[in-house]
Amino acid sequence: MGKKVRRKAHGHGASEGIENQEETQSLTETVHNESSSDADIDPVSNIPSSTPETRSTNDGRAVDNSKADPSKVTKSGAPSTDSAGLLVDQPSAKKWRNWWTRAFTTFVMVTSFAGILYAGHLAVVLLVVIIQTLVFREVIGIAYGLAKKNRLPWFRALNWYLLGSTNYFLYGESIIHYFKKTVIVDEFLLPLASYHRFISFMLYCIGFVLFVVNLKPDYKFQLSMFAWTHMTLLLVVFTSHFTINNIFEGLFWFILPVSLVICNDVMAYIFGFFFGRTPLIRLSPKKTWEGFLGALVCTFIFAFIFSGYLAQFPYLRCPIPSSLGGATAFQPEIVACNNIVFLPVEQPLTPMLSRFLSRLFMREIKTVAVAPVQYHSMFLAGFASLIAPFGGFFASGVKRAFQLKDYSDLIPGHGGVTDRMDCQLLMGFFANMYIQAFVGNAGMEVGQVLQMTLEYLTSSQQVELYQRLGDYLDRQGLLQP
Repeated sequence: MGKKVRRKAHGHGASEGIENQEETQSLTETVHNESSSDADIDPVSNIPSSTPETRSTNDGRAVDNSKADPSKVTKSGAPSTDSAGLLVDQPSAKKWRNWWTRAFTTFVMVTSFAGILYAGHLAVVLLVVIIQTLVFREVIGIAYGLAKKNRLPWFRALNWYLLGSTNYFLYGESIIHYFKKTVIVDEFLLPLASYHRFISFMLYCIGFVLFVVNLKPDYKFQLSMFAWTHMTLLLVVFTSHFTINNIFEGLFWFILPVSLVICNDVMAYIFGFFFGRTPLIRLSPKKTWEGFLGALVCTFIFAFIFSGYLAQFPYLRCPIPSSLGGATAFQPEIVACNNIVFLPVEQPLTPMLSRFLSRLFMREIKTVAVAPVQYHSMFLAGFASLIAPFGGFFASGVKRAFQLKDYSDLIPGHGGVTDRMDCQLLMGFFANMYIQAFVGNAGMEVGQVLQMTLEYLTSSQQVELYQRLGDYLDRQGLLQP
């Protein structure tokens, strides 16, 4: 097209040459149009993707390649944003405006968080449930936009039903485990506890049947949406369930992991803001090696000091009371919790360190009190600095896949709830696994013995156990006359 055809001297030859060239050009244009059409259609959602002239950058913005500088266009056709995405390269006014916005909203969130902690264990559990629901709503909302265009019936209602049935199973497991002494002896709760897993499975089956009944000929797309829902349930709901279990183990095990992620995130932003020059990963163009390493060091120091401070308060380190009412910081209902990991032990200092600290504090220091939990906090700090950020990178990958800048604009300067909680979900999961493996209280609790008695002994055996236990306690003088 646009090429001039050189005609031959002989009429017949010239006509044949022009005809052959026109056929070749027509075939080429047809193949090009078909390939362009195929490239512009998403094979799963059947929704047109960005055209070759318009592509999305790493931060989710759509750009016009026809107006881009050819020297700054990557191999994929999108303009390079590696250097422009760094905070140090942004205009000073914009950078500092975003700084103060983030600082203000962070202050508000931290202050609100501290107030909820004072309200007690159950208030913190309610906070986690609300956050979990908001994250689920934001992530499912991405798929809902596609489902709405494809006119899927009952898509949103089915998702919320599956969320409810999943929460029924997970929270029921936690209540049965941590409140045995209340649940096992209650006439109404005992049948629900005994058949809890069967009831939960049947609730899920109802949702599964509803999904199959509503299948339409576009099976591939509907199955992909079903998989999206289950991925969200796994990565959001199941992981937040372990965070709630951390609260039941003691507010210490909720506050410390959450604070470590916040510290790491804030320090990474500050170091990247002032010193960041080396991009860390393409999924998050604003993340830098300088921010990553600076946050790593600061998180370890913060973990050692902050964990020792929190370990002083029985209200924070003790598990939730066995009564469903819980406790508050103003009316603590603390049971005996003598886990040795919270008890400080005097550790001798090396001569060099002793001289340094003695001169720094102007008094002789030869030993320092360190609780074992402060050593455990080092492993939590390592995970918060090295592994948890990949939860954020994964969330960034999802945003890039759907050309989103943020999951929502609910939190000014931060984006959506998912943008703030992506690392926390993975961190809470790890903290619970670490507690169960290395820190958990040894021995058997009264609730466990009571549960075994009711499940494995017959009525006559339970009466015999009661009489024998009463005789033993009476001989020991432990029963009041």
